[in-house]
Amino acid sequence: MTHLPRQPLRAGLAAFLVAATLAGAGLAQDVPTTQGQPEAAVPAAPQPAADAAAPVAAPEAAAPTAVPDAATPDDAAAGLQAPSPTQPAAPGQTATPADPADAAQPVPVVAERDPGLPHDLSPMGMFLAADWVVKGVMIGLAVASVITWTILLVKLIELWAASRRVTSATRRIQAAPSLPDALAGIGRRRDPVSRMIRSAAEEYRRSEPALAQAGDHGIKERVASQLDRIEVAAGRRMARGTGVLATIGSTAPFVGLFGTVWGIMNSFIGISESQTTNLAVVAPGIAEALLATAIGLVAAIPAVVIYNVFARAVTGYRMRLGHAAAGVQQMVSRDLDFRGRGPAAGV
Repeated sequence: MTHLPRQPLRAGLAAFLVAATLAGAGLAQDVPTTQGQPEAAVPAAPQPAADAAAPVAAPEAAAPTAVPDAATPDDAAAGLQAPSPTQPAAPGQTATPADPADAAQPVPVVAERDPGLPHDLSPMGMFLAADWVVKGVMIGLAVASVITWTILLVKLIELWAASRRVTSATRRIQAAPSLPDALAGIGRRRDPVSRMIRSAAEEYRRSEPALAQAGDHGIKERVASQLDRIEVAAGRRMARGTGVLATIGSTAPFVGLFGTVWGIMNSFIGISESQTTNLAVVAPGIAEALLATAIGLVAAIPAVVIYNVFARAVTGYRMRLGHAAAGVQQMVSRDLDFRGRGPAAGV
């Protein structure tokens, strides 16, 4: 009697355990198929002893699906469309392309400023873009520079030729024993030393009748006066044109400064009209104005240097003329000393 009730109880308990095991295995196979994601495979296979573990694992596996839903308010606040649960959030946010109109906005701004600026900031480009007053100043300074270099070339040739003639005439004076011999040696030359010899011979011939009564002091003074006038005239003729160099050298910087002041004034007027202090707008006008000062210095500095060189050269030329005049006076004095023997009779 005691064994009959225990056998049906054990059989029922065994049937219940078998049914629970089969139900747990079926739930463990259904969970990864419904999720479709790698994270859903986290829960391990249930064991027969854990009866309530399989239903609890399903809500925990569904927790990753709440991540796209949690990102939906942030995407809505940013003005973007919320991604679907099957679509990742990161690719949806980075896939939105930037607006090409934003990148193209600086281009029309530069295009609006370019027409007001000179395309070429070289000296020629700045000259063409300058004001008409500044252009006139630059043209005048360029003409002054051309005049300076022209005077340099002309005066170099003139001084070289005149110095050669004076040196040659001085040698003839030193080689001539008397004034008539020197007069015969110059021929028809028209250089200053030849004119000195002719003037001294003419004065000697005119004063010869009075030598016996008045002596030779008067003729020496008159010859010296004639030679001084010829020397001064030759020096003045040789210095002709150097005054232009002095004028250019002293006034060209101020003329260029006038052009600079005028150009900067126009630049400030342009700044006030455009209501901007951008360097791209201010710099070209100031550069054009400073170009006038640069041209003024280019015209003035060579003019001053050339003027000083010519001043020394003309001074040396006049010294050589003085040596030639002294040689002529010595010949006149020598002829007067020998007038008793008639050395100057052929004058």
